[in-house]
Amino acid sequence: MTEIRDIEVVVFDVLGTLVDEPSGLRAEIRDAVPASDDASVDELVTSWQQHVKLEQQRIRQGHRAYVNTEIIDSEAAQRVADHAGLADPATIARLATAGQRLPPWGDSVAGLERLTQHFPVLGLSNASRTALLRLNAHAGLRWHQALSSEAVLAYKPAPEVYQLAIDTAGCPPERVLMVAAHAWDLRGAQARGMRTAYVQRPVGDPPTSSDVFNWRFNGLDELVTALMAR
Repeated sequence: MTEIRDIEVVVFDVLGTLVDEPSGLRAEIRDAVPASDDASVDELVTSWQQHVKLEQQRIRQGHRAYVNTEIIDSEAAQRVADHAGLADPATIARLATAGQRLPPWGDSVAGLERLTQHFPVLGLSNASRTALLRLNAHAGLRWHQALSSEAVLAYKPAPEVYQLAIDTAGCPPERVLMVAAHAWDLRGAQARGMRTAYVQRPVGDPPTSSDVFNWRFNGLDELVTALMAR
């Protein structure tokens, strides 16, 4: 089994792992539909997320040709607008870019800053190239390189997305660590031979009793401390 000291490159999921996607969407929807109460906003956030999940799943299954997240988010924004009775084109257009303005978790910026001084660090996201660029800038996330699944016209957990990270890392997959708050994401990385670290977040997809990931951490500080103590 690969020890943590054998890790050469660290790869991070972004949405949910380093930024708080539900809170960011909630704030953007509240700005667009200020008259909505909390329950209504939560319903609209759920509608948005369900649309994104379904459409990415349809693309992975071959039921829809690939489109990037800017297209899917525009569809989700229109879905929210239709449900909320929102008709102003400018407001809907801004809402469509909500995924580019998500807040980082409290430990994300400092954790990446520490880690990038000692390891090559990659971001690996389903977000489009443009959305990922703007999200990174908004949240203050520091990378050596940020990879979008748009480069391979696929969505995680498709194997070619993880292979993109492995090829970029330029070392054997067992020396590449995938970090995520989503068990489904880590399963996809594991299937390509990458090492895996689950980081607990208030949102995400926690491991099941049958998941066997290499490491589990309560937050990014724990992960960074473990990597730097090797």
